[in-house]
Amino acid sequence: MSGARAERMVPRGAILGAAALIGFSLVVASVSRLTGIGTVRADYAKVVQSVSVRFEDRADGGVAVIAPRSGAVVGIVPAGTDGFVRTVLRSLAFDRQRYGVDAEPAFVIAKWSDGHSTIEDPATGRRVDLGAFGAVNMGAFEHVIAMRGNRP
Repeated sequence: MSGARAERMVPRGAILGAAALIGFSLVVASVSRLTGIGTVRADYAKVVQSVSVRFEDRADGGVAVIAPRSGAVVGIVPAGTDGFVRTVLRSLAFDRQRYGVDAEPAFVIAKWSDGHSTIEDPATGRRVDLGAFGAVNMGAFEHVIAMRGNRP
């Protein structure tokens, strides 16, 4: 380098251009955030059907599906069948034990507008997305929904 003035490594025009681009990006992002123009929103699925049910183990190894308000048995998951249903129910029951919740509160099984189903335990706040386990496993809980039907 010669003289008192060092050579510039980046041209002045490039620095001004970068500053202008950063400023423009901040303005566009602010306008978009404030007005909603240019933003993308995801439409969330809506519940199309839901039922509340309780489950009780039976002496024969089956699981009774019970309408919570009336206490009527609306269906039976026979012993040795629907292993996925049993596994999910055991997991939810384990959570209830951890939180000190008994078996009395009902679970909510919901079918959503995007095609998947969930089972939720309002007593613990846990929700299991049944669609994550495949259509066959999700169908096992849809069978439970069909058992429940419109019974009180």
